[in-house]
Amino acid sequence: MLTERHLQIFVALADEQHFGDAARVVGITQPPLSQGLRRLESLVGAKLFERGAGSVELTPAGAALLPYARRALASMEELHQAAVSRDPEGPEIRLGLTPEVPPASGAALAAACAAAIPGSRVTVVTSPTSTLVNQVTTGRLTLAAVQHPTVLDGLDAGRVVLLPTWALVPETRTLSSRATSGNAVSPTAPPGAVGLRELRGLPVAVRPRAEAPAARDLFMDTLALHRPDGGTVVVTDERAGLAMAAAGQAMVVTADPTLTAPGVRRYRLADDPLPLRLRLVWSRTRTPFLRPDDVMAQLTEALAS
Repeated sequence: MLTERHLQIFVALADEQHFGDAARVVGITQPPLSQGLRRLESLVGAKLFERGAGSVELTPAGAALLPYARRALASMEELHQAAVSRDPEGPEIRLGLTPEVPPASGAALAAACAAAIPGSRVTVVTSPTSTLVNQVTTGRLTLAAVQHPTVLDGLDAGRVVLLPTWALVPETRTLSSRATSGNAVSPTAPPGAVGLRELRGLPVAVRPRAEAPAARDLFMDTLALHRPDGGTVVVTDERAGLAMAAAGQAMVVTADPTLTAPGVRRYRLADDPLPLRLRLVWSRTRTPFLRPDDVMAQLTEALAS
């Protein structure tokens, strides 16, 4: 059965001419993208792309079918918008949150969405930034709180919100005397704050780069600047990182002020070198019930609170 996802894969490959870039646009990894393409070619009974060294090109059959695929996707989007505008129960706000958003911030944002659009119904999903951007682009989500920086693919975006972070460190880890004496941090740092250089020797738990490539690169570059040793270890989520910290195997940088566990100490990072950078993204053309000049400013304030 031909699905909307098949058409999204076809159009993304035609536009990007690269499997990796097309997978990022669709919000999936390369293996399911390749499987989807094979299924689509089987359904239409024609080879749509010629595979080259790191790139793909449309075949004559693919070039002939591409305009139909674009029109079909456009028609599906019109159907989605018609369903929203004619819903007697009011518009549904489909809110996406990147996993790094602290629970209290996500709850405040969801409540603000319900208050800003009277009669609306708010549903919330959590996915990596790259997936959220794609889902907002395709209309599957109304708006999303994503990590900054990221490629926005033509979406509108609010101002960047900076949330302070803490370091979760195993209790068995002894900080250097410079950290405890205060000589390693600036005079304006909060009491008990430590510099990244004092947290040496342990890898920092990080999520996979593919989830938010630009934001992860900025994090890694800043980490290398302030803490040239220790390295990183990839974890699936903050809970896995917290477990590694409790086991004495890693440290975690988090914006969640409630995240803790026995065997773990929390430290404010001096001068906030690694703030969590978030911003709201939405499509102005796909959200007629949102007025970005006022509503989105309110929602951004809720995210920052």
